[in-house]
Amino acid sequence: MSRAQAPVLGTRALNRATLARQLLLDRTDLPARDAVAHLCGLQAQEPQEPFTGLWSRLRSFQPGDLSQLLIDRQVVRTHLMRRTVHLVTAEDVLAWRSRHNAMLRQRVLGVYRRELAGVDLGELAAAGRAVLADGEPRSMAELARAVADRWPEPGTRPLGEMLVAGVLPMVQLPPRGVWRTKAGVRNALVSSWLGREVDPLPAEDDGSDPVGQELVRRYLAAYGPAATADVRAWSGLAGLPRAVAALRPELVTFRDERGRELLDLPDAPRPDPETPAPVRFLPAFDNAILGYDDRTRIIDDADRGLSVAGSRVVLVDGRVSATWDVAAEDGTVTVAPLRPLSRSERSEVEQEGGELAGFLSDGESRRVRIASAV
Repeated sequence: MSRAQAPVLGTRALNRATLARQLLLDRTDLPARDAVAHLCGLQAQEPQEPFTGLWSRLRSFQPGDLSQLLIDRQVVRTHLMRRTVHLVTAEDVLAWRSRHNAMLRQRVLGVYRRELAGVDLGELAAAGRAVLADGEPRSMAELARAVADRWPEPGTRPLGEMLVAGVLPMVQLPPRGVWRTKAGVRNALVSSWLGREVDPLPAEDDGSDPVGQELVRRYLAAYGPAATADVRAWSGLAGLPRAVAALRPELVTFRDERGRELLDLPDAPRPDPETPAPVRFLPAFDNAILGYDDRTRIIDDADRGLSVAGSRVVLVDGRVSATWDVAAEDGTVTVAPLRPLSRSERSEVEQEGGELAGFLSDGESRRVRIASAV
């Protein structure tokens, strides 16, 4: 089927598909670990935000479940997609890290190319591994200082960034990321923490990029239908063209209202565009928004900056319609609408916000305050 013949999916149809894939249309009974796997990880540079992300998606979610997964090494915090810290399953970091290696190095170099110009990255990786051979976790600064005698010119920040986010597969250890726990970043090699080296990239005699194919399949299951530009925006990889080409015979194609080709898994959910969408409170940097190049399926272009500024947002009728925050002193959840809300919408926001306030305060009764629309 040519692109011109492919069915058109409107913005509302894409919105409902995204909500369904992201577990935001109906909460699910999936265990926390399975939800993390389905979502291809949760962006997690703010350590406590994934708890709200899972609460909004899972029935009966208990924060201790996620904390225990970190402690038991079933999920890990690591630099991966887009060189941002993600919470992913142990299996996924082992399978995916090698496919992200080149991108991770290049993104660090994009910031520190001048400082690292005289540093052989292979030698830097070997030096870092030697420091970590004793199995002791280290902060980024400690690791950088341990190799700085050999490379005094770049400074510790560029060396540390390249070591923990570029040339070495590393994870951030708990208690960082544990519920209601403040802790600095301590880094360890993936191989030390999980007892296994990351999977090497397989030989590609036919150039089909099998790891990339699995990434595309998993992405479409959690984010589709989507364009190759969306895959690139989510992963930070260069569109995975060989993987997409190899997968085309098993995918279905659509168009959006701009004429872009959208790819999808044939049996993935694409709900009726008129399916009711409940109010959902999303944490900072939620991938339901950040996982796309074209985010208009869920957020207006005028509000796009909220998605990269770390604003927590509220979905009303499936779209970003407000921001929210919680007061540290008394746990009040304050909602700031981006547009006027109807009486029924305000009621639903208050109800869901009250449930969230209770979750964040261990069930204690807390206030929800809705400010005037901007």
